[in-house]
Amino acid sequence: MSPVIGVILMVAITVILAAVIATFVLGLGDRVSDTAPQATFDVSYDEDAGEVTVTHASGETLNSDQISLNGQTWTDANGYANRTEVSSGDSATISASPGDTVRLSWTNEQGTNSATIRTYEVPT
Repeated sequence: MSPVIGVILMVAITVILAAVIATFVLGLGDRVSDTAPQATFDVSYDEDAGEVTVTHASGETLNSDQISLNGQTWTDANGYANRTEVSSGDSATISASPGDTVRLSWTNEQGTNSATIRTYEVPT
């Protein structure tokens, strides 16, 4: 191998190593696990009952205490005392009136990061 190729390889390895170390030193490595889950939720409104039902349609299984409907945890919304996971097919129902906004949110375990997964405007 020629000396030029050897130098180029050493520089490349040094740059990659420096980038990895800098990521963790600056705290960016901790945020990677704090990204919102990839999940799809379907929403339906029962006008007669005045209720909105949110159903986990597909995607990642979620911790029921980390997702909330209008500030109420999924666990509390459905009385899931013995369930800690929300997976495809699971649903929660809350009361809603025409014009209300239903917001499905996720919060990480530490409570330092959150994201809105789905927003639904109840028809008027």
